[in-house]
Amino acid sequence: TIFVNVSAKEQIGIDELLEMIILQSEILELKANPNKLATGHIVESRLDTGRGAIATVLVSEGTLHVGDPVVCGMYYGKIRIMYDDMGIQIKEAGPSIPVEIVGLSGVPTAVAELTVMAAEKDAKQVSGHRLQKQRAKELARTSRMSLEKLYEKLMEGEVKDLNLIIKADVQGSIEALKDSLIKLSFDEVKIGVIHSAVGPIRESDISLAAVSNAIILGFNVRPTAKVALIAEEENVDIRYYDIIYNAIKEIKDAMVGLMDAKFEEKVLGEAEVRETFHVPSIGTIAGSYVTNGKMKRGAQVRLIRDGIVTYDGKVATLRRFKDDVKEVIQNYECGILIENYNDIKVGDILECYYLEEVKPTMPV
Repeated sequence: TIFVNVSAKEQIGIDELLEMIILQSEILELKANPNKLATGHIVESRLDTGRGAIATVLVSEGTLHVGDPVVCGMYYGKIRIMYDDMGIQIKEAGPSIPVEIVGLSGVPTAVAELTVMAAEKDAKQVSGHRLQKQRAKELARTSRMSLEKLYEKLMEGEVKDLNLIIKADVQGSIEALKDSLIKLSFDEVKIGVIHSAVGPIRESDISLAAVSNAIILGFNVRPTAKVALIAEEENVDIRYYDIIYNAIKEIKDAMVGLMDAKFEEKVLGEAEVRETFHVPSIGTIAGSYVTNGKMKRGAQVRLIRDGIVTYDGKVATLRRFKDDVKEVIQNYECGILIENYNDIKVGDILECYYLEEVKPTMPV
């Protein structure tokens, strides 16, 4: 077995490693056939507002062309645009070439296999069959649990499954969360991820959580006001996180009954950006209309664009006309300056909130 001593910190051994890989591939005669329908695997995927589903593919065999009908996991499509690792638009990619493709009907999971089909109707048929099997699996699950009731059920000696639905801004976060949470399972509690996807929390996620009694974990994503209201009516537990460690720790603490004091998020209000003004030496002012609750100077604010949390910061300045004010209530217009952030666009939602320390109560 060939081995090479390498160090990323000291930047040694990389050239030797590459030489040994090339040598081994020549000895084993590892060759890919470029003259066939391409196959590859997804390295990363995400959802772009303007272009739709985008996936990074590493081609393993054959040659991938623009216009090829492909199937990848549960999704299918025809490759519309293809970029190389430098962001340059290309027409084809051979074996071992990483490319970014646009044109899939959904966001595939990492390491999913991408296969070029002879015709688009074949890809659509395979995708439909896989989607049907996935829906059947999701609807077959019927257990329910919440973090607050988990410790109480453990004390009653019941063996329970903790079902989770994970929504995140990128596919990589989903994989990291899923792998870490499943490892927390022990004899009394089994953790299962019944659904995971990239994008904002939607009504379909609330419906799935209601019928399967699952908890929704939102990582850097938020629901709309309508979806949040439906979740409240259906009594669906939604947890929001921006750090993977916090999600793992909270669920782990709930499982072992060690929930310490935590901070609970309280939403003050929401405002819609209707106009933007750039003031030299100050920044971009968001001309906003308060649609719900109130906006408060100095409070935390998150900028939500198409259901995705784009920035989380603080309200630096709040104005009504030319006057500085402490707060602006519902149905009034105001100018908002977000601390250290200027990329504000018309249609963005500004959600004002604060964190309240809450000591959880445990059953006696």
